Amino acid sequence: MELQDIRIGKQEEELNSVKSNGGVFLTWNDLWVTVSTSKNGSKNILEGVTGYARPSELLAVMGPSGSGKSTLLDALAGQLDFSTRQSGDILINGHKQKLSYGTSAYVTQDETLIATLTVKEAVYYSAQLQLPDSMTKSEKIQIAEQTIKDMGLQDAMNTRIGGFGNKGISGGEKRRLSICIEILTRPKLLFLDEPTSGLDSAASYYVMSGISRQRLGRTIITSIHQPSAEVFNLFHSLCILSSGRTVYFGPASAAIEDIEHGSAGRKPTEEVVDFLINSYKSSEEYHKVKIEVAEICQQGGEILEKRSHSNFTTQSLVLTRRSSVNMFRDLGYYWMRSVSYVILALGLGYIYYNVDLSYRSIEERGLMVAFVVSFMTFMTVGGFPSFVEDMKVFQKENLNGHYGCCAFVIGNTFSSMPYLLLISLVPGAIAYFLTGFQNGFEHFIYFALVLFTGMMIVESLMMNVAAIVPNFLMGIVVGAGIQGLMILSGSFFQIPNELPKILWKYPLYYISFHRYAYQGMFKNEFEGLQFTDYVNGNNHTISGEHVLRDRWQVEMAYSKWVDLAILVGTLILYRLVFFLIVKTNEKVVHARKTSASVLSKSSRQIVAKSLPASPLHGLTSSD
Repeated sequence: MELQDIRIGKQEEELNSVKSNGGVFLTWNDLWVTVSTSKNGSKNILEGVTGYARPSELLAVMGPSGSGKSTLLDALAGQLDFSTRQSGDILINGHKQKLSYGTSAYVTQDETLIATLTVKEAVYYSAQLQLPDSMTKSEKIQIAEQTIKDMGLQDAMNTRIGGFGNKGISGGEKRRLSICIEILTRPKLLFLDEPTSGLDSAASYYVMSGISRQRLGRTIITSIHQPSAEVFNLFHSLCILSSGRTVYFGPASAAIEDIEHGSAGRKPTEEVVDFLINSYKSSEEYHKVKIEVAEICQQGGEILEKRSHSNFTTQSLVLTRRSSVNMFRDLGYYWMRSVSYVILALGLGYIYYNVDLSYRSIEERGLMVAFVVSFMTFMTVGGFPSFVEDMKVFQKENLNGHYGCCAFVIGNTFSSMPYLLLISLVPGAIAYFLTGFQNGFEHFIYFALVLFTGMMIVESLMMNVAAIVPNFLMGIVVGAGIQGLMILSGSFFQIPNELPKILWKYPLYYISFHRYAYQGMFKNEFEGLQFTDYVNGNNHTISGEHVLRDRWQVEMAYSKWVDLAILVGTLILYRLVFFLIVKTNEKVVHARKTSASVLSKSSRQIVAKSLPASPLHGLTSSD
């Protein structure tokens, strides 16, 4: 018994030392969150909740669905949607300050992970992105491996994460991995939204025990639904919400006794909930919470400073390497398409095998070019599901400050280029030489470059769609529809002079990249050829230039290399648009945080006028 008392005493002494040495105290006083409704009305999600979280302790936020658990976490972590209005004081060590990069981490209940990476790779790449360049490579590896061990994932280090159709680590391990990635910077504040959602009791305990092991020197707040007794015993403090109001706040060990005492002999109805809320507000525990919040705010503490991460160059290189690994291992990203391209190329070569120089070959060559430019680039739409997953990973990591938009766009662009170049060369060579197109290395290189640039353009288009329409079915429909319009107005299925002037000629004909791909390919194939036919015993000859001007109505004022240059310019333009889209989305997200902070300050006095006077009035304001 004496040994146990000594051990407990040492633990308390250690915890007190941590609290007094750089620990983070988080308080919220009279916090209201209101959301606008469709009928110009509003609805209160949180109603005047007050509480605190102390360092080296695990605070659990519990309550039924719709009670406001996630909203409370969003408010405390600065993640509220811009459509909400927030009032009240949220203070860190008694100060009103923004949660900057590296000082806090927010782990959502959705695991947004790259399925093809192993646990070790996922954490190591994140360490390279998040940790500053002042650290050596070996130091980053050491931190990554130690974090993996801290979360109990050492046995799964070399196992791929896995996803739909690919078995990998378990759900509980994925949840721990998500936490692992977010605590690489050793944040002092850790928010977790439903970390045990969808897990069985054993997996839930492993996740929560791993979280509990991370509490030393860290303030942890988690929302949780129906924890087991083993998980419940890990909590130090407990906040119970119902309909946005506090039912209980205090030590977890005393919660059950207090609530059962307050609701003895009553059925769990709305009246009972109101009774419990009113009982709590008139209880001694509520006043203790108010006093504790006031004391924490008076004591103050350090101002959290933003931490540095890797520079732009390092981020771009790491993202390029990580994306390349993902593309190589994901069969659906490029390899399945490569097989389809090879089969199609063999089919094209067989159908148009060794075309001659007769009049008939004019149509055959034109049809061959049209199929390559239209359908073989159109197949890039098949990568849309992978693009959507890339966007989900980016949006999560960008929101948490791991890297910026420009580094992501560069990494995404350069990682895909080798695979698309391979597709352009191998299936392209099969189709080109079996068909018997013009001899000469220059002609084939031009053919492959147009195919490569066209696929890059379509991939850029689909990335733009994925950034705007993150839905598999809708995104494919939108992307395919845009391409269909461009193909129809590209000057093959209807020659330019016959295109309807409104819409199809102006502006679609001039902005369709298919136009420049068709015309560049036509020039590459027909210039310099002489086509011969025999009519009534006479030999009739027509030049390729004549075919270009009269049959295909190609713009002959400039060379095929200008068409290729226009295609490259279109590719750059599409990538710039993609960058602007993701950058705009990033600014919108940051604007949500800023607007929530501004509303918190500007609307506090408005809401306070309609509420009872607070005994802490004047003590917690540090604006």
